[in-house]
Parts: sequence; structure tokens; C-alpha cells
Amino acid sequence: HLAYQKMREAEHLAYHKLHGWSSDSNRWDEKLYPAWEHGDSRWNHCWKGGKVVANLTSDSPALVGSNVTFVVTLQFPRCQKEDANGDIVYDLEAEGCRNDASLRVGDYVYNWTQWIDFCDQGNCFNHSHMAFPDGRPFPHHHDRRRRNFIYIFHTLDQYFEQVGGSSVFVSVNTTNIPLGSQQMELSVYRRGRTQHTPVTQATVGYVVTDQIPFAVNISQKNDRIASDQIFIRGSPISFDVLIHDPSHYLETSSISYNWTFGDGNGTIVSNQQLVTYTYTTQGNFSLDLTIKAAIPGPCEPVTPTASTEVITKFTGLDTLNPSKFTTIPAVECLIYRYGYYSSEITIVDGILEVIIEETTNVQVSSSQAGSVFDFVVSCQGSIPKEACTVILDSTCTVPLDTICDDIAPTTTQCYLTLRRVFNKPGTYCVNITLIDDASLALATTRVSVAGSGNPRTLAGVLLPLGFLAVLATVVTLFLYKRYKEYKPIDSDGKAPPQGFLVYFNDLKAVLIPGNEKRPLLKNTSGVI
Repeated sequence: HLAYQKMREAEHLAYHKLHGWSSDSNRWDEKLYPAWEHGDSRWNHCWKGGKVVANLTSDSPALVGSNVTFVVTLQFPRCQKEDANGDIVYDLEAEGCRNDASLRVGDYVYNWTQWIDFCDQGNCFNHSHMAFPDGRPFPHHHDRRRRNFIYIFHTLDQYFEQVGGSSVFVSVNTTNIPLGSQQMELSVYRRGRTQHTPVTQATVGYVVTDQIPFAVNISQKNDRIASDQIFIRGSPISFDVLIHDPSHYLETSSISYNWTFGDGNGTIVSNQQLVTYTYTTQGNFSLDLTIKAAIPGPCEPVTPTASTEVITKFTGLDTLNPSKFTTIPAVECLIYRYGYYSSEITIVDGILEVIIEETTNVQVSSSQAGSVFDFVVSCQGSIPKEACTVILDSTCTVPLDTICDDIAPTTTQCYLTLRRVFNKPGTYCVNITLIDDASLALATTRVSVAGSGNPRTLAGVLLPLGFLAVLATVVTLFLYKRYKEYKPIDSDGKAPPQGFLVYFNDLKAVLIPGNEKRPLLKNTSGVI
């Protein structure tokens, strides 16, 4: 029974053994590397001028068999930085440090170069400090002068030692790491002549999984708010799968995507990360995706889990005359991993397209300043609730003015006339956007305004237009963040070339408070 127990313990240790890492059972030189408990007062005085913070991150979750990478960056106290030699100096260019009379250019916080040069000249006879806690000597790096910090990583009762500058990373293969959440602990020491001093500690969690980690980005042309999971009937929806594989473990794998869109039209199987699908009916639908990856690997399961399949293929073996071969045939194995995704989405009617049917320069009385244009607009799909017009310069990049009008809820057809007044001659881009609760669509045209109008009126509008250009830019950024905000995409799911596209909700209340003096929508018989 005792022998069996020891055998099981040995198997457990072998299973969790990380390549290149050492067991906690090894000796630790506490004289060279003192260990301070949390709350020890010595932490308050271990660094000149304040405390050092270790920002420790990981790129998990990691698929079992792949590598998980940990990156640590040291953040020094105010007005301190690492220079090109790896020494710590005062940073007089940092914010608030230039006028600090207590700091001088060239002053060091810690100058390792000076005593390293001193020792390199044969003045140091005891090199016992050039070792890790377990006694192993520091590796001889060509840039060893810049490696003045000792990093001790610790997880699964094992540790990894490394010297480096103010930022280092370590990658760990997850083959022998148990599935689930784990903790990586870090201790950082500052190099000294006779003793290394603890300066900071950090901890970060990481996850190892046997399911492929990924996300699905869903987007659609004319969709108003992508995050609400409400999309438009009759318009293609793009489903883009973003697999999280920072170590490129799946790079040589064969990956398939099995989609079910929940509308009773069967399953779509693809080897592409991006697919498009069009719903033809309204309603709520359950979206499901299964990803399957065939990964070349060893001929034993990476982990003893039920979701792992291993298939072995023998190549190079002549079954008719095997005696003529003197070498062992090659063995190729595949490990199968899966990933799963499901979501509920809602399909509604929306605005599919906006068409500017006609642009007319309207003749008005000479007493009215500016040039008047009527834009006759139609749309396909649902009836909009709001129409917004953005006037831009001739390059179609700089916004000059914005006008929004509500559309009467009694409207039964999408056909309307927008009247706009231009008070300054020139060529302009006009973006007209129609909006309802779930969608928005845009059309663009250009107009040329002839030079007339009196100088007083022109001078009066130049300042407001300049102000509106700045305000429209600020409001655009605000609305973009608020909505996610519609990024138009072609029917193939790709974004169009850049251009100024503004999409609004309640913009009228922001840009045009109170009673606007501009002409509103014409409500004549037969026209919205």
C-alpha cells in the first residue's frame, strides 16, 4: 500500500512538472534573498523615494497544450526611470519633476554600472552574490549590466528564476497544468553587492481550458446599436469569430465552424472565421456555433478529459511488403479540441436603404438670404422616426452644420422632402441619415451653391458654422461611443473607405435647442 501511494505521488508530481521550473523543495538562501512577510515594515524602506509596483499580466485563457505568457513591468516612484545602462536615474522630464529643486540632472537613484565596472577590474573577489536563491549562478548574458533585477515566478509548487531589466516575460507550456484557474506569484529583488533586497511582489490569476477560447463579433449594415443584439430583417449579418490563440498553438490546425442560426434552415459548415447570414423573418432566434480544431500532436491525450479525441495515422508503411522497410514508420496524431458559443438575437424590420431621389435649387424672394435646396428622399424598409442632415466641406471630412427633424408617426410611406438653406457659396457634401429605433441608413450627395447673398449675412454665419464644426466633432465622438455606433459595412461584411459618417439620437436637442429657425420637414399632401 505504501509503495502504491508513493507511485501515485510520483505520477502526480510528474503530471504537474513544468519544463525548466524547479521544485519548492530546493534550498533557499535566505541570507542572500531575505523573505519578508506581508506587512513587514522593511517594505516601506526598500526603495529610495517611494515604492515600486510590479504590473503583472497574463494572456490567458490558454488552451491546454498551448503556451501562456506572463509579462511584468516595473513602475518606479515619481520622477524616476531606467536609463539605457539599466541604472535608475531621476527623470526631470516627467510631469511635475522639472521644477523640483531637490533633483539634479545626472543624479542616480541606483547606479549599478559603477560597482559592476569596479568588480570587472578585479577588485571583487567574492562572487557569491551572482547567484539565484537556490545557488545556481546567474546566466552570462551579453547585456548582463542592464539586468539588475531578479524575478522569482512561482506556481503549482514550482519556481522559475530570471534576471532582467525593468520589464521581463516568461512563457509556460500548459500541457502539464491542471484545467481551471491557477495563481502566478511574483517576487522581485534589487541586486546588491552582498545581499539582494526585495522591492515588490505581485499575483495574477490565469486559466487553462480544454475548450477553444474565442469571441464572436456580430455586425450589420444599418444596425443602430450592435450591443443590443437586435438586427434587421432582410439585410446580411456578419459573424466574425475571433479565436484567442496568442501563442499560435492552432496555427497548423484544421479548423471548422458549424453554425446553426435558429430559423429552421439547417446548419452551415465553413472553414472561414467570417460568415454572413440573412434572416428573412422577424422574431427571436437562438444562434449556436461549434468550433472543431484538429491539432497535430503527440499520440497520447494531452490531458485525460472526456472532450479529447486522439486519432493515430501511420504513414510510410507498405502493407503488401513490409519486410523491405528497415526503419520504423512515421506516426501522425491529431488531437481534437472544441469551442462552443450560443446567443439569443432578435430580428425586426428596419431601414434598409436611403435614396436621394432629387436635389432642387428652389427660387425664393430676393429678401431671403442664402440659397435654398430641397432634397427629396425615399427609403426602403421600415418608416423612419427622425431625419438628420450633416453639411460637410467639399472634401467630405469637415462637418459644418447639423440639422435633425422628427418625422410624424402617422406617416405611412417613406418619401419626404428636406429643405436646407446655404448661406455661403461653395461646394458641400450633404449626408442625410434616416433613423428608427433599431436602424439607421445614410445617403450622400454634393451641392454647388452659387455666389450671391449679402456680406452681412455671410459674416453672420461664418462664426456659428466654425463653432458648429467643432461642436459636431465633439458630439460625433460622444455618440460614436454611446452607440458603438454604427460602422457601415458592405454586404460582404467589410467596412467601406473612411469618410465622415455621423449617426445621431436626440442630436436636435443638443445642437439646436428651443425653436429652430431653419425650415423643417414639409408636411404637404402626399409627402412625409
